[in-house]
Amino acid sequence: MTTILSVAIIVTLLTSAFIVIKGRNVLCKGEIPSSLFAFLAILFTSGLDVGLIMFPLTEFPVYAEEQAYQFTNPLAIEFGFWGGLVWGFYFLTTFYFCVIEPKVKLFEIPAVKIVNNIVVIATCAFTGFLFLSYLPSYVDGISDPMRFGLVAIVVLLAVLSSTDIKYVKVLSIASTWLFLALIAGVMLNADGLGLPELASTLAGIGGYFTNLDQFILPISDYHQFYLFWWFSWSIMIGQFVARFVGGLKTWQLCAALLVIPSIPLALWFSVLYYYHANALEIVDMMKLAMIVVGIIFVINSLDSLIRLYTSNMDLTVERYGKTRYIAGNFIVMYGLILAYQFTPFDIAWVGLLVIALYAVIYLLLLQRRPGLSPQPA
Repeated sequence: MTTILSVAIIVTLLTSAFIVIKGRNVLCKGEIPSSLFAFLAILFTSGLDVGLIMFPLTEFPVYAEEQAYQFTNPLAIEFGFWGGLVWGFYFLTTFYFCVIEPKVKLFEIPAVKIVNNIVVIATCAFTGFLFLSYLPSYVDGISDPMRFGLVAIVVLLAVLSSTDIKYVKVLSIASTWLFLALIAGVMLNADGLGLPELASTLAGIGGYFTNLDQFILPISDYHQFYLFWWFSWSIMIGQFVARFVGGLKTWQLCAALLVIPSIPLALWFSVLYYYHANALEIVDMMKLAMIVVGIIFVINSLDSLIRLYTSNMDLTVERYGKTRYIAGNFIVMYGLILAYQFTPFDIAWVGLLVIALYAVIYLLLLQRRPGLSPQPA
């Protein structure tokens, strides 16, 4: 499994590099072109979930102690799992669905379409299941009725948001601003954390860039889990967000995806790492704010995936009406989330399926290569 993942990562990164070099001036424009901020907000909030908010403080001690991570500091490890080069997966798929897929329509091939929709639905439900599973660690003392009820509300809100693409867009932009406000709020509540201290802590992320080669392939089983997760999401997120690209050249799209989302991630992780390094406690009000923003991120992730698979399968509001659309998607998604409790489901399975789908697309593209030369802007 590790070998398959490693080969897939190398091929994917080499393909991304080839695209940037060969087609650097190709224009990328989606069917709903949006501003750069709106596009990146949709990408950021759709491609990340509550783990971004809640995991770091529990992961820093692990990275500090386990041998596999001793080549750099815990802050650099955390950043490497969430930021930097891994956004190259999203660049590749966003470029493909902007520039290549409209010409070849490989995802309209029945077998490819079925597998793609299975991946989207399975991962969407698994995201909800992980939220259900980790809720007790996010909210101390939460009862089971409250836990299942909160997940039901989150799924319902995601389905409601997915009924109109404008709701998805507005929610993504709003939650991006909320995340930036959360960073500022948690920073202001930290004793002794000013701009000089933040800059000093932030410098620790340099350990990621000086050890970049270490992050390309799996460092540990836990890192492998993250990488499978990125792979599992890559086709879905690229497929969804490509429609919002507002007219960027290939090199601009690549630079935007690799650099801009990593900036708020670096700030957030640095603020939390300051808390960890100085043994500071996050006050209850800030914990509540973190939980709220994390829940909104889950809604963002779910609504984009629900919007994607319903569009792919023509299970739209226009076809079935809002009431049937909401009821049907809620029952299916919440039912799958509950069913996951009785299965040994692993995100690595979806990752392997996505890697297989990548391989099929590569082979089909090789067959159609003569007609795929993109024109520069």
